Amino acid sequence: MTEQHPSAPSRAQSGTSGVQHVTERHDDHFTVVGNHLAQHPDLSLTAIGLAVHIQSLPAGTPVGIKALAGKFPEGEIRIAAALRELEAHGYLARPRERLQSGRVVTRTVSYNKPRTAADPEPRPAPATPRPEGKAAPLPDRSAASDVLTGLRVLDSRLLLSERDVRRLAPAVTAWLERGVPAEAVRRALTTGLPTAPIQHPAALLAHRLTALLPPPLPAAPPPSPPVVRPDPLQTCDGCDRAFRAPHPGHCRDCRTDAHRAA
Repeated sequence: MTEQHPSAPSRAQSGTSGVQHVTERHDDHFTVVGNHLAQHPDLSLTAIGLAVHIQSLPAGTPVGIKALAGKFPEGEIRIAAALRELEAHGYLARPRERLQSGRVVTRTVSYNKPRTAADPEPRPAPATPRPEGKAAPLPDRSAASDVLTGLRVLDSRLLLSERDVRRLAPAVTAWLERGVPAEAVRRALTTGLPTAPIQHPAALLAHRLTALLPPPLPAAPPPSPPVVRPDPLQTCDGCDRAFRAPHPGHCRDCRTDAHRAA
């Protein structure tokens, strides 16, 4: 019998149509990627490739839009769209935190298995301490989902599927994080709707959420330093000269003379 070597490269079969694989074993510098991602039916190729790249990076590597656009030719618009795809399908979470200084920071969490809506929000420890101060809590994803699912009560044409709600929830969360009340978000999404039937309500809402997004609130001004008031004027009990002190008594010169006399 011919000895088999499972780790040896397999030969590509000739005379067949379609892809042919030549598989070699990786002993180091490799990343395990599930077929649920590599063969995802709803993700774009850009999103799939970006997810694989992010999963291969060491913890703490910057994966913001500008950082990624500086490494790849797709540009900021396509990369931003791919990140939103991964977030909508549970492969990425980008929770935002408002620090006591008023600055809003974004944490990026990558999942090699997609999260579901029932999973708790990620809370990994930060890679480095944040000197700006403790982060204040921001609206969770359920508040954004409530806004979206409630739109059909205001206009039955805005009936959304669960998948549409999951996809649009990050955009609504961005509004809530910028201090916009939920009722104001609903008004922005439902005011001035066309009178004709709405064929694609999710696309219409996605456009409004992006085009009408208000700017962030300005950072809170630093606290004013305490006002130091001077001591009140007192009249010296020895020479009747005015001097400043917290309590009545003798001025400095009289106190010095009394000390010398003693």
